Amino acid sequence: MSAPALHIHQLCKSYGKTVALAEVSLDIADGEFFGLVGANGAGKTTLVKCALDFCDIQSGRIEIFSTPHRETAARGRLAFLPERFTPPHYLSGRDFLRYLAELHRQTYDEKRARSMLEALELDAGALDKPARAYSKGMTQKLGLAACLLADKDLLILDEPTSGLDPRARALLKQELRRQHESGKTVLMTTHALHDVGEMCGRMAVVDRGRLLFAGAPAEFIRRHGAADLEQAYLACVAGP
Repeated sequence: MSAPALHIHQLCKSYGKTVALAEVSLDIADGEFFGLVGANGAGKTTLVKCALDFCDIQSGRIEIFSTPHRETAARGRLAFLPERFTPPHYLSGRDFLRYLAELHRQTYDEKRARSMLEALELDAGALDKPARAYSKGMTQKLGLAACLLADKDLLILDEPTSGLDPRARALLKQELRRQHESGKTVLMTTHALHDVGEMCGRMAVVDRGRLLFAGAPAEFIRRHGAADLEQAYLACVAGP
């Protein structure tokens, strides 16, 4: 049995006296499409930041493909899109994608870049424009394109549909399915429970720093005797 793409064991993280994560344990299997659900401030982004070693942790253990998360090599097999993605405003779309390719020790491929922009419905002319001229939706698509073009084994996407119109959301989901079908592991934080039910084999619910559930969406619905994921979520977080 292969090692998990992401292994989190009894993770604790606090900001001063505020507990952000309380003994969270979670495994995401290699090749899984996983949804991390919770309200604003629930701990989703903090969990991702801890996994990527963007902040210190109080206690616990995190491994990425069996490599301790503090080691630089742990991030060699993943690509990350933050919720508030902001590329350098002075770079053109092409320069940004080329720069990211160099960081990943890859050769920039113009044909592949244009194909990815087309899949996300971002006009290829955006490659010539400076990022400061992009709308919010265009900026999000550029970040997604850079993440997907990296061709990494693990994609960590923090609210990837933020700023996208309905058609762009549908195209992104279509592309993420292709990535998953090709063997990629996808971890997506989201508020969109419908997307989780439609795309994710498993999900987790975080609320006020606590892990309340991890399992299949259908199991989540059954456990709470609900009609759908939204009703199950409301029942799940209603406790003390």
